[in-house]
Amino acid sequence: MSFLSRPLDLFRRIAIAEAITWALLLTGMFLKYVTHTTELGVKVFGMIHGVVFISYVVTTVTVWVDQKWTLRRGIGALLASIPPFVTIVVELLAVRRGWIGASWRLRTSADAGLSRPESLVRWVLVAPVRGLAVALVAVVVLTGVALLVGPPASS
Repeated sequence: MSFLSRPLDLFRRIAIAEAITWALLLTGMFLKYVTHTTELGVKVFGMIHGVVFISYVVTTVTVWVDQKWTLRRGIGALLASIPPFVTIVVELLAVRRGWIGASWRLRTSADAGLSRPESLVRWVLVAPVRGLAVALVAVVVLTGVALLVGPPASS
């Protein structure tokens, strides 16, 4: 689980995966709506993109709390997941501007004096296996909710 050892590594991987799944979904949409050859790409890549999108949101919130991002930066990073490929831009900005430190701040901090979100993120970070399990459960639950709500209505 070395990719969990540094917040930048995790954020980078998820941001890139989110952009790749956008490309796959756009390819599926092209096949469905332009060439009218198959809907399979939208069904398969739509589900994959949805899961990776939710993973990006969970990762971004975790990094936001741990790295003490401002409200504007955190909301901006979350909104970056909506248009295709913008998560790559946010990741590049994060590197260039030093938004993400070399280590998880809350993994080594004392529990006293932390806000509730910081305490929760610390609880997840101090035990990587537990953290991964919590993240997976969050992604599964949020994906289930999204499936229950259904796709956006088409006009």
